[in-house]
Amino acid sequence: MKILWGDESIFKDESVFDPEYLPEVLLHRDRQLDSIAVNLRLAVKGKSPIHTVCIGPPATGKTSCVRFILNKLRDFDVKSVYIRCLTYRTEYNIVSKVYEIVCEKLAPQKGVPISSMLSDISESLSSVIVLVLDDVNLLNVAIIDDIPYDFCKMHEEFSVRIGIICISTDVRFTGMLQKSGSVFHPDDIYFPLYGECEIEDILGWRIERGFYSNAVSDEALDEIVSLTVKHGDLRLGLYLLRMSGISAERRASRRVEVEDVKNAYEGSMKVFVAKSISALNSDEREVLMTIYLIDEEVSSGDLYTIIYNEVKMSYTRFYEILEKLERLRLIDVVMGSKGKRGRTRYIIKRYKRVMILEALKEF
Repeated sequence: MKILWGDESIFKDESVFDPEYLPEVLLHRDRQLDSIAVNLRLAVKGKSPIHTVCIGPPATGKTSCVRFILNKLRDFDVKSVYIRCLTYRTEYNIVSKVYEIVCEKLAPQKGVPISSMLSDISESLSSVIVLVLDDVNLLNVAIIDDIPYDFCKMHEEFSVRIGIICISTDVRFTGMLQKSGSVFHPDDIYFPLYGECEIEDILGWRIERGFYSNAVSDEALDEIVSLTVKHGDLRLGLYLLRMSGISAERRASRRVEVEDVKNAYEGSMKVFVAKSISALNSDEREVLMTIYLIDEEVSSGDLYTIIYNEVKMSYTRFYEILEKLERLRLIDVVMGSKGKRGRTRYIIKRYKRVMILEALKEF
């Protein structure tokens, strides 16, 4: 049996390809890093930072940039609380998490008013606090409005020095705010998709630190870059690097070749589709399932008729869902495809039907 044993691994540091890995250098995000740093620099002086919203498609460096700057604040009298809204989905859970970090004790059981916990948080704070809400657009709209409002009011009522950073893949996030609009005035920082050359630079940087020298062929890297650009998701490139390396080791090879990339790619799409679907609520999954159950491409108007007959969804909500599905790259929306003219939009499936439907069964 051929296999690499013991110290024969082609990986120098496999953790470099972990999605949670934070590089010491963030390539092609200088402008965004500078903007976040400028907004938070008042915290170093003991003053309230500028509220910030980081907006852009998935895997464009939003979370990494915020974490990078938060690490710089560790040397100062600034307390930071990072909350992943995919895990903490209710107002009570979010406030409880802040309470536990600031007050350094377990939050009271449910039944205690949120206002009481906010008061305790205010009394326990002796420094500036930066609250980060990652994937904030996954919260219910009412909660999205309540959280910034409640924490901003802490500044008015208790003189708490607080800066809120919201990370969102929904470009309309700020427009969702109604109640909090009077007290939450953030600076929007946009994160565009990485270009092909930028992706090649970033993946090349990871290769230098994650693999031993010459462990990835030029052809293999070109294939990974091409697939990453196609799907517009840098996380796919990192996943392919790791899994291609594992594939090469299984062949007892000290070099990643194109065949390893192709093997890794076949298994990767199910993982990435499942991650995208996990960000959808029940209505959004219903629309996605309907799209993939239809044999041919369908116009947005015809699709709305089908959806309305099933769930009586409003026209506005329907188009919001289409935009989200396109933003998560589960579908494409094009104008007048296949020779049709006019301004009719058509829905194009990005994946094989069986892959999407199998992934939906898990939810």
